[in-house]
Amino acid sequence: IRRSRVPVLVNVSHSTLAGALDLAQQAVDAGAAGVLLMPPYFYRYSEPQLLEFYRRFVRVAKGGTPVYLYNLPQFTSALSRELATELLESGDFAGIKDSSGDLELFEALRALRARTSFTLLAGNESIYLQSRSAGADGIVSGVGAALPELIVAMDRAIRANNLEAACEFDDRLQEFVRWIDRFPATVAIKQAAVARGWKLNHFPFRFDDDTQADLAAFHNWLATWLPAVLAECNESAVLRA
Repeated sequence: IRRSRVPVLVNVSHSTLAGALDLAQQAVDAGAAGVLLMPPYFYRYSEPQLLEFYRRFVRVAKGGTPVYLYNLPQFTSALSRELATELLESGDFAGIKDSSGDLELFEALRALRARTSFTLLAGNESIYLQSRSAGADGIVSGVGAALPELIVAMDRAIRANNLEAACEFDDRLQEFVRWIDRFPATVAIKQAAVARGWKLNHFPFRFDDDTQADLAAFHNWLATWLPAVLAECNESAVLRA
């Protein structure tokens, strides 16, 4: 991490406070520019309990490393608008990554920045165009793990105020997202990485015949779709240069 040309944020989320603190210390020691922290996962907690969890984390954690809230309600307790507001207004947190896909929550967070300074990161590709165009500072993208060129091309188009190109790249992104939604979380992303020769992916168990057929259809679709998208992204980069 210390040799990285760009700042690296590390996800230190854990099912316990002690575990999160230990991961945070390891991240700091490795040179992380900041840490992302979800609510403790597996079980659902009340808002007062989550508030205490985050307060204790920043109270005990040392080193002055920026801490970013990580809202991922699909897989753990949600950070409500009220709780996120209270935590961000405390000044103890550098920002938030919101993966909820909730535009109302995004708008509330964007409005909050009028009186409180913090970094607002999108985390859900389904609303990335809307949120980035409306003022989100960037995205932490799962799709970007397999298709970084597409996310970068889209971001460059947005920053250049090239709405036509941004919408075209978003159309491509949503095509991929629709495939993601047909499988358990991350399966399509990991399979796209496999198709690019980047990763050997092991499933937790053998999928049923219908899912196997869907995976075969996905790879057949990807064989045509991926080269076309990469060519479009490369053309965009050349024109920009």
